[in-house]
Amino acid sequence: MTPNSVADLTEQVLSGRFGADGAKVSVGFLTKQGVRHADRAQAYRNHVLSLRVEDAVGSCAVEPGEVLEEVVLGCIGTPVRDLLRSPLPAVRVAALDAYLQWLRPHHDHAEEVAIGRGNSLQKSLHRAESVVDLLPRSRRVLVVGVVNSLLHHLRERGIGYVACDFKGGETEWGEPIATDAVAALDGCDAVLASGMVVGNGTFQPLLDHARATGKPLVMFAQSASGILPCFLGGGVTAVSAEPYPFFWLDGGPSTLYRYRTEVR
Repeated sequence: MTPNSVADLTEQVLSGRFGADGAKVSVGFLTKQGVRHADRAQAYRNHVLSLRVEDAVGSCAVEPGEVLEEVVLGCIGTPVRDLLRSPLPAVRVAALDAYLQWLRPHHDHAEEVAIGRGNSLQKSLHRAESVVDLLPRSRRVLVVGVVNSLLHHLRERGIGYVACDFKGGETEWGEPIATDAVAALDGCDAVLASGMVVGNGTFQPLLDHARATGKPLVMFAQSASGILPCFLGGGVTAVSAEPYPFFWLDGGPSTLYRYRTEVR
């Protein structure tokens, strides 16, 4: 049964629907990243909490300073079911993500896509092309969580977009970035959203809108890559799942996994 929300999915896990009760987190770490691609004017900054359960690593993007070292260390050796009740959303998401990836490995359920060796911009563009390929034919896309390489490929294909991010500002091409995704929904016929929305609590209105209108909702997920496939066919159209290690950590080959549902 497709969950109605991330909270609903969490309750399904706690009730034993997915089995394997008693799993614990063995490793926790916080990745801090900054990048400015060659020939790009803008820089990115990302902090990501990651937790390991058996052979799977779950992740949740966080704001700088949101998760302290003591929190990370406190997750180690703790049962997943306890972390799913944590007061910190990032801990709940990372634990749920790791647990679901362990029980439902991407390589058993999705198309594996190789992102080739290259510099940071080359890999970013390759990843973005693979993500944009998941969009059905659209005239105007709401992009939630601005990644300029995604906008680059939308522009190349002549697809209009509204760029949206909590931080606001401008895109690489000087376009204003909206800060209210919900207000922009009605003006777009598809949504392309980062998995970060699961951690910051803005996933639900996007999911509800997609269910109510039938608009395609495509997710590109480093955060919550194991969570979002559970919503396929229940509001989510496709997922580009990219578990740790992420493409920006190394110049060598990396892997993402694509999930699709049929769209008519």
